[in-house]
Amino acid sequence: MRPPRRLLLLRHGKSDWANGATPDADRPLSPRGRASCRLIAEHLTADRLAPDLVLCSSARRTRETVEQIAGALPVSVPVLTEDRLYLADVSDLLDRLRELDDGVPTVLLVGHNPGIHALATGLLPLGERSRLPTFPTAALAVEDLAVGRWAELGPSTTRLVSFVTPRSLAGSSSH
Repeated sequence: MRPPRRLLLLRHGKSDWANGATPDADRPLSPRGRASCRLIAEHLTADRLAPDLVLCSSARRTRETVEQIAGALPVSVPVLTEDRLYLADVSDLLDRLRELDDGVPTVLLVGHNPGIHALATGLLPLGERSRLPTFPTAALAVEDLAVGRWAELGPSTTRLVSFVTPRSLAGSSSH
């Protein structure tokens, strides 16, 4: 039996608001955001969470998040940066994931709130949704699909494997 399809949902690291004139899509990561991404990269490595594909919003802060965790990703993993993922709502994110080829077992989606949080909770069974009350910057949810194909992804079709935040990782003695 092949392993289940796995979805890694990562919200971008904290962005820099220092220059109020910077357009939203062009805001870079803050120093705290880069540090948080390093914690997530260590977690990805420690838990052997290796995506076969990365889907990334076109915003600068999401692209920089992927750059910051690149050392924890497989060397040859394709990274698709897509404008349609920038500030996408839950239905747009779900539509994109349903388009995935079934030959791709594990996908990392790097996006924004509120869409990424709504997606992470909405895919879970009703009784599990309260396990993700918030989705702070650089938080990572790992969900296994309970359906056989990406096209079948929808409400209550995953189970939560893990959820970590930079704060929880910084407080953990194992990282």
